[in-house]
Amino acid sequence: MNEKQVMLGITGTNGAGKGTIVEFLVKVEGFKHFSASGLISEEIVKRGMSVDRDNMIVVANELRAQYGPGYIAEELLRRAGESQENRIIESIRTLGEVEKLRAKGGILLAVDADQKIRYERIIKRGSNKDRVSFEEFAEQEKREMESEDPNKQNLSACIKVADYVIQNNGTIEELNREIEKILIIIKNK
Repeated sequence: MNEKQVMLGITGTNGAGKGTIVEFLVKVEGFKHFSASGLISEEIVKRGMSVDRDNMIVVANELRAQYGPGYIAEELLRRAGESQENRIIESIRTLGEVEKLRAKGGILLAVDADQKIRYERIIKRGSNKDRVSFEEFAEQEKREMESEDPNKQNLSACIKVADYVIQNNGTIEELNREIEKILIIIKNK
């Protein structure tokens, strides 16, 4: 019997563990990864801008305004194609993107964690887009959490409609065990 192919979308707050989940799914479970950050970074570079979190938000919102609220997920899903591999689409940020994911049979996984823990994590990872004060981090998050504009990020709405939500305040090992449990449930449905 063939194993069921899984297409996951992942949403969540900055520093909650999306990248850690993707890394586990790719390395341990053999998923193929399609990154919204990668797609948006390509566009930022084409425009001659610096790749930072503020520009990521601006450019992503402009792309959605131009092509529709589900554009980024739609483009990543196009790149993913009809592959027989398990796929992970990172990171879903609008309800339009959730809609595109689900139209292709995708399942939405959300991850969140305490804000202070998340800030500590982004400081440790030290990426260019994460070099901000706690106040800037909190302000960026506020802009990403809710919007009446369907073309702008609305993480709280995406998290609310997720099929599975993980609170990731613990260790990487605990997070990986949660992912394994969810995969068993998904594959046995």
